[in-house]
Amino acid sequence: MADTLREQAPPLLAPFYYRDNFQRLCDTVESRYQDLLSAAERDVLRRWRGLPLPAQCLYVRLVSRVGPWFRDDKLAYPELGDIGAALAALDAAGLLLRTADPGWPELERLFTLAEWRRAFAAELNTAPGQGKAELLAAAAALDWSPARYADCLLASTGGALVAPAELEVVELLQLLFFGNRRQGLTDFVLSDLGIANYYPYALDREQRLFSCREAVAEYQGWSQLADDYWILREAEDSEGLRALADLLLVSPLQYDTSAQRYWKLCNRLARELERQGELPLAGELYARSELHPARERLARVLEAAGDWAAARDQCQLILAGPWCEEEYEAAARILPRVCRRLGESVPARRRDTFTTLQLQLPRSDEAVELAVAHYLAPHWQAVHYVENSLMNSLFGLAFWEQIFAPVPGAFHHAFQSAPADMYQQGFRTRREEMLARRLAQLRNGPLLPELLAACRRYRGYDCRWVDWRLLDETLLWQLLCCIPAPQLLAVWERMLFDPGENRRGFPDLIALGEREGDYCLIEVKGPGDQLQDSQRRWLRFFADQGIPAQVARVVWCDD
Repeated sequence: MADTLREQAPPLLAPFYYRDNFQRLCDTVESRYQDLLSAAERDVLRRWRGLPLPAQCLYVRLVSRVGPWFRDDKLAYPELGDIGAALAALDAAGLLLRTADPGWPELERLFTLAEWRRAFAAELNTAPGQGKAELLAAAAALDWSPARYADCLLASTGGALVAPAELEVVELLQLLFFGNRRQGLTDFVLSDLGIANYYPYALDREQRLFSCREAVAEYQGWSQLADDYWILREAEDSEGLRALADLLLVSPLQYDTSAQRYWKLCNRLARELERQGELPLAGELYARSELHPARERLARVLEAAGDWAAARDQCQLILAGPWCEEEYEAAARILPRVCRRLGESVPARRRDTFTTLQLQLPRSDEAVELAVAHYLAPHWQAVHYVENSLMNSLFGLAFWEQIFAPVPGAFHHAFQSAPADMYQQGFRTRREEMLARRLAQLRNGPLLPELLAACRRYRGYDCRWVDWRLLDETLLWQLLCCIPAPQLLAVWERMLFDPGENRRGFPDLIALGEREGDYCLIEVKGPGDQLQDSQRRWLRFFADQGIPAQVARVVWCDD
C-alpha cells in the first residue's frame, strides 16, 4: 500500500488552495477557541469572509509573504484578475494599510539598485559601477525625512506601498491553530500535495492547548522575551541580558502551556550569563528551570564557584532521580571531583569495555558502514544498514496508539507526525497508565503478529518514529525471529524513559542469523572516528541486558 501511495502522481493544487487553507485555519480556530477570541478579532474574520474571492485570496497571499510592505505595481497574481480592484476591496474592509514612510530597511528591500540610481540621479553622483551599499550610504547622507525618500522613489517608479492590516490577528490565529510559532500555511500545502499523510488522531475542543486567553497572553509574552534574548545576545548587550534575567526571576510562571518556553529561555539566558562569568545570576535562572540541562549546569556553576558541598548535594539529587540519562552521566562525572575537594571518597566509575571487532578492509568509494556490511554478509543470514531507523520504527509500531492518544495539549492541528510533547520529560508521565497497559500486553503476547498487524494498519501514515522506506513485513519476520521479546521490550522501556535522547545512538548495522538470539548489533567506526556519548550509553545498556553488540573498528589496509 505504501508503495502505491508513493508512486501516485501528486495531486494538482486547486487554483485558490491557499485561500481555502486559510479558511480552514479560521474555521478550526473558531470551532475550538471562539470563547477566547475578542469581539474585534471575530470582526476581522467577519470582514475577511465578506470580501470578494479575489480580495480574500490577495489578503492571504500578502500575509503569507515576507513583508509587511509591498509595492502594488509588483503584485502579480494572474488568477486574481484586477489587482487594483482587490486592493480597493481590502482598503474598504479596513484590511489594507498604505504609507509613504515604511522605514529605511523596507525601502532598501523594496527598491532595486537601478531604481535607487534613477530616483536620485539629480541629487547624487551615481556612477555606473557604484554598488547598492555605496549608493545607499550616499543617499542616507542627504539626511532627508523617511517620507521624502519614499516619495522620491515612488515618484520615479510609480505605484504605492501597501501592507495587510491586522497581522497580529493572523499571528494569533496561527498560534491557536498550530500551538507554536514555527509552523504556517506551508504545512497545509505538504498535505495537499500528498507529501505528508497524517494519521487521523482526535482533535476535540477538550484537548485544546490553551484553556483561557490569559494563557495565550502569557505564551505570547514569553515568546517576545525569547525574541528579545536573541537580539540582546546578537548585540552583545551584557547589561540588557542581566536586566532580562532580573525580569525572568520576578515574573512567575502561571500556565503549563508556557512552561517549556519559559524553562528554555531560562536555560539559554543562564548559559550565556555563565559564559560571561555571572555565576550567581546564572545559578538562579537554572534553579527556576525544570528542563534539562538546568540541574546539570547548576552543578557546574556551583563547582566553578567553589561551593563544593552544594555541588555535591546537587549531583546526589540528580543521581537519585535523573530527568534523563545524559543528566545522570554528567552528575556521575562531576560528583567525584567535588567529593575529592571535600576530602570524601567516592566509588570508582566503571570503565567501558565493549566487544570490539578489528577489521582491515580495502578502501572503497562506498560508506564505511556498507563496506563492513558487505564484509560480514557471508557470515550471517542477512546484514542490514539501519542506524537509528530500525529500533525507532519498531518502537513507533509498538506504541502507535499511545503516541497518538488524545492527551490534552498534545495535538493542535491535523498536520502532526507526533504529539507536541513527544520529546519532553513529561511524555511518559502523562500517559503512565496507558503505557503500562501496553507494556503488559506486549509482554504477555507474541510480538510478531502484534507488530505485523500494526505495520499493515498504519502503513503510509506519517509518524516521526517510523521509516516506511526501511520497514517491510519480510524484515519484521527476520527481526522478530532473531531478537528475543524480553530484549526488545527492554530497549523500548529505555526509550520511553527519555524518548528525545534515546532515539539516537543505535548501532549502524544489525546482523541476523536463523534462530532466536542469533543476531548482533554493530556500531561501525572508521579511521579516527570515536564513539559518541549516546552510542556509549546504548552499548552499556546492551551489555547489561545481554544484548549482543560490537564495535567494528576499521582501518584501510592500503594506508
